[in-house]
Amino acid sequence: MEATSRKTENPARVLSVETLVQELQTAAEKKLLTDATVENATEFLCTRNLPAWAIASVSELVQNEQWEELNNRFYKSLTFGTAGIRGRTVGTVPTKVEKQGATYVRAAVGSACMNDFNVLAVTLALFKYCEKTLRTNGEFPTNPRLVIAYDSRHFSEHFCELTASVWSACGGEVYCFNSPRSTPQLSFSVRWLGATAGVMITASHNPFYDNGYKVYGPDGAQIDEAQAAAVTRELQSVALIDTLPYTEILYTENVFYLSQKADNAYLSTCRDVLINPRQFRERKETRIMYTPLHGTGSVCILPLLEEFGWEPHVVEEQLPMDGAFPTVASPNPDNRETLAFALRDAERIDADAVIATDPDGDRMSMMMKDADGRWQLLNGNTIAILLAEYRYTHLSQTQPTERLAILKSYVTTPLLNAFAEKNGLKCVETHTGFKWIGAKLKKYEEQAKEALFRTEGLCLDYKRCTYEARRRLLGQHSTVLLLGAEESCGFLANDAVRDKDANAATLMACELVAYLKSEKLNYTEYLDRIYRKYGYFHEDLLSFTFEGAAGLEKIKKLMCSYRQCPPKTFGNACVIEIIDFLNTEKMKDADGDAVPPSNFMKFRLGNDCTVAVRPSGTEPKIKFYLFGEGEVKEGDDLNRIKRDVAERLNALKEAITHDTKERTK
Repeated sequence: MEATSRKTENPARVLSVETLVQELQTAAEKKLLTDATVENATEFLCTRNLPAWAIASVSELVQNEQWEELNNRFYKSLTFGTAGIRGRTVGTVPTKVEKQGATYVRAAVGSACMNDFNVLAVTLALFKYCEKTLRTNGEFPTNPRLVIAYDSRHFSEHFCELTASVWSACGGEVYCFNSPRSTPQLSFSVRWLGATAGVMITASHNPFYDNGYKVYGPDGAQIDEAQAAAVTRELQSVALIDTLPYTEILYTENVFYLSQKADNAYLSTCRDVLINPRQFRERKETRIMYTPLHGTGSVCILPLLEEFGWEPHVVEEQLPMDGAFPTVASPNPDNRETLAFALRDAERIDADAVIATDPDGDRMSMMMKDADGRWQLLNGNTIAILLAEYRYTHLSQTQPTERLAILKSYVTTPLLNAFAEKNGLKCVETHTGFKWIGAKLKKYEEQAKEALFRTEGLCLDYKRCTYEARRRLLGQHSTVLLLGAEESCGFLANDAVRDKDANAATLMACELVAYLKSEKLNYTEYLDRIYRKYGYFHEDLLSFTFEGAAGLEKIKKLMCSYRQCPPKTFGNACVIEIIDFLNTEKMKDADGDAVPPSNFMKFRLGNDCTVAVRPSGTEPKIKFYLFGEGEVKEGDDLNRIKRDVAERLNALKEAITHDTKERTK
């Protein structure tokens, strides 16, 4: 990593700080700016030794009377949550300091933006937290060791270099990749290197203008609530002025690049998810149309397919890593329009399936042909049950299935619950976010190690064990992961990784597609077999976006209204039970563990439907998850049951849309 210094020309006329503050106050008096915006912007501008380019950026917005833009940039301070920080890194109205020609040269200035100052502040806070943790655990003076990976987004590489520089300046060790890598590889590498923490620079599948900073603990999972709270306390003591000595990338003494060995170690965990690697190699005539959507997926997926003799068919226009995502409106693989290029190419080669991964390689989506030969986008719930059924059915033919478990979020299809109950598996539900599934995997690991020590007096380096050795140990003493799943297209089948893994999930999906092709089955036929075994379940999703400062308040008020004035009906369906996950004192999960509180509610209705509502943790959205089910008996008309459930959910969507409009007036 070379020291870098980026220089940009400031606008010809830059207002003084005193004048800028006066202009902000005048705009507030005219109700053009919020009080919070003026307070945050004033504090920012009055910081000693603030770089001239930062003042110039605010000056340009003030002179051009971009009050809405200033509100959105300064209405709050970017807060640290369990997913780290995330926000706009490209302004809606970029200044000349920030964009030159078609090139973004600096991240958007503002307390609510994902920029150099916020990255530096969080890194300083994280270093302090890690240093204190090592001291408390008796490991001090060991230097905190950090692993950093980044995706293809605007400023991702720059934020990685900036984080590495300040961490090195503080006396820590840093391990980086020399090009973009996926989130699951970062999760794995933290464990593999025995690091104190990990940082992933990404905003996942958010729009191009966002970026983020996700923090991982030494177990490879995103940090939990308590750890996030501890980092937040450290962050409160970091002032803007504390970040200014580190705004140039100058400190590289303890920054090390990871070699191919690190890639090979992670690739091995992807191979481990295959149920039958030999058959997978033999079924290489299966044609998969793959797109990485300008992201990191190609780094691992294409070499893995080639290794097994499969010819990779990739959307050439979407192979280059490009943070502008020029060929799609949104890099979310769960949107059908995002897959238009892949679908075009799939028709050309007569593909058996389309597979897409998001920019940071943690989410995977699929398209397959239905019984009528029409391409359908499979949602995360459908993919989850198809994978679960295939993996369990074929795994049970060769291996013991005791202590197998499904790990899923509360808002992922209850068909997985029915599947687990029918097959004698445990189904553990968690809050949304794979950190909760990661926490469960950590618990199962600790249970197994403790049991081994208690019964045989052996201390085990668990992360150095092979997949088969870990599986045997967990099968004897704890719980074995069959599949971790979230409805938002997140999947995991190997506990060496503690976050959703689109690279491994792609291999699992390819194996499933190859099996269906060998059996001359389309996915709808296989799915109908599943429904006849476990019952019919169908899900739908509604989400409402509320941008900026006003949007955040709307989301808060909407959740409050559901608690203060809960609906008695949704359309013609009566509410028969309300579960508020802010009040979980008496709740236990399938492991017998207490359920932590969360800003999330479920409404069970009298027509065998359920509505769940929660604010998104990563986007300015409030989400409504709709669940419907129908009992399927032998000889029943499955199509009739499907139509009946669909009608109920459609009526429910209309009722929720109307109710939301009324509550947000």
